[in-house]
Amino acid sequence: MKRNTKNILSWVFLIGILFLMASPFDTKILGNAPKELTYSKFMKAVSSGDVKEVYMRNTSSKITGVLADGKIFSTITPDDAKMVEKLLDNDVEIKVDAGDSGWGYLVSALIQWFPFLLLIGLMIYSARQMQGGGKGGFGGGAFGIGKSRAKMFQPKKVKVTFADVAGIDEAKQELEEIVDFLKAPQKYKRLGGKIPRGMLLVGDPGNGKTLLAKAIAGEAGVPFFSISGSDFVEVFVGVGASRVRDIFETAKKNSPCIIFIDEIDAVGRRRDSGRGGNDEREQTLNQLLVEMDGFDENQGVIVLAATNRADILDPALLRPGRFDRRITVQYPDMNGREKILTVHTKDVPLSPDVNLKTIARGTPGFSGAELANLVNEAALLAARGDKLAVAMKDFELAKDKVIMGAERKSMSMTDEEKRNTAYHESGHALIALLVPQSDPIHKVTIIPRGGALGMVVRLPEKDKVSVTKTELLSNIRVSLGGRAAEEIFFGKENITTGASSDLKQATDVAKKMVIKWGMSDKIGLRTFYDSDGYYMDASDQISQETSQIIDSEVKKLIEEAYTEVKELIMKNKEKLERIALSLLEHETLTGDEVKLIFEGKELKKEEPIEDSLDDFKMGGLPTGDE
Repeated sequence: MKRNTKNILSWVFLIGILFLMASPFDTKILGNAPKELTYSKFMKAVSSGDVKEVYMRNTSSKITGVLADGKIFSTITPDDAKMVEKLLDNDVEIKVDAGDSGWGYLVSALIQWFPFLLLIGLMIYSARQMQGGGKGGFGGGAFGIGKSRAKMFQPKKVKVTFADVAGIDEAKQELEEIVDFLKAPQKYKRLGGKIPRGMLLVGDPGNGKTLLAKAIAGEAGVPFFSISGSDFVEVFVGVGASRVRDIFETAKKNSPCIIFIDEIDAVGRRRDSGRGGNDEREQTLNQLLVEMDGFDENQGVIVLAATNRADILDPALLRPGRFDRRITVQYPDMNGREKILTVHTKDVPLSPDVNLKTIARGTPGFSGAELANLVNEAALLAARGDKLAVAMKDFELAKDKVIMGAERKSMSMTDEEKRNTAYHESGHALIALLVPQSDPIHKVTIIPRGGALGMVVRLPEKDKVSVTKTELLSNIRVSLGGRAAEEIFFGKENITTGASSDLKQATDVAKKMVIKWGMSDKIGLRTFYDSDGYYMDASDQISQETSQIIDSEVKKLIEEAYTEVKELIMKNKEKLERIALSLLEHETLTGDEVKLIFEGKELKKEEPIEDSLDDFKMGGLPTGDE
């Protein structure tokens, strides 16, 4: 809408407000049709006290008023000098105005019709704004609804730098190239090089994708626009596309700059080639494709996006010229975890016994966010104990809480339930010690944690990229060890429901061995997962005969594993019982303690040592032996 039209609407609105404030008319009077009275009846009503108030003008012989019952009247008065005196004697309120009646009626009409005129004007204004497709107006769309919600950060306001990012050196190195280009573009242009138009950060949640984007904003020294993919999508068709246009237009005015779109899969999902697609989302995606690589050049505007579902993104979005590079942000290895712990403990007072290398080695598979949470939990535990420094024991307790869940001390278990749980968990532990290539036991407990009555936690000795068939079969056997122990020691009729999650885990592993990893002789080297990673169990994709073979193969793997587990427990029945009795006595055993019991050695539980409150260090530098 043009500026003149906006000014006219503003003036109309202002004049209407002034009329409402300056008009001497009572809206209650003007809102009802007045009753015509003769002058004689009017004077009789005054004498009897039936008149509450009157309104008269010096330039008119017409009087309007309100009767005692609330009804409105009007009358024509002759030149009666005593009328005013009589009105005053009967306590009638008199309102007098020197204006003329014509102007008063005009004001009255404006007051009565102003709300309707205002409503019509707003409807016309909204319709024109929606038709404008988000151009002009209050900043895109009706009342700014098509305006981008991106937050703009100036270089000096972002405090995060690459020094705050640890454990993902490969990804950081690729992104440092963007920063170098933004600082010295001529170095690349003189050799004909072009910086990638867009870069896609891919990785599991918590591995530092958003943190990397913040670090780029802090290092590049250019304006940084941040927005979530879900902020583009609205119920109104065309609003998302309008917001895409708006953010890119703003970015061009501030180039060189960076646009960061977090969780881009919310708007960049693969378009549906059939019916039932989301028109609003697809229009938004189409506009994003045009802005990133259309006829207009976006010189100096770099698009950075993050997602953990790159497999569902539209292929047109991933082609060169749009997102040229895909940077995978993986889980940190042991050295990376140590660096991350160093960053997160730089402001935490640590006891001399804290060894970050040991903590890093004992947290395989932890993401950067989980390591940060581990440090925070350890600090909270130390503060709860009124300590001045965080000790290694606090980190161990925090790790148990993160992995196994908080202890449910308020939950009371009967002696029979404790016994069943102890033998169940001892079955898991025994099988974990006996089967080949099983991950070492970290801890065994019968203290209820999270949603479990007890658990056996195993942690790998090193980071793994792939898993062997032997390891998978061992994991199935360990999962079945608890149910097998219950059946052998208490009989089939006394088995409990405690093995439900174990059976699910065993079934999932066996099923993936058959239909995903090609580890079944009958199924062969075939996979039955679609591009999105879901099992293709629909009748039009897998024949009934193949589905029956898959079921029989999964059942065979589990039954054979269960038979082997029962044989192992029968041969080592005394060892399992020793582990169970020790669990009943101590409730929690470490992996080393379980090994001692398995070997028939005497178990000595060390008394807890009080931590020193004076000796501590700041920062996260590793100390002690590895």
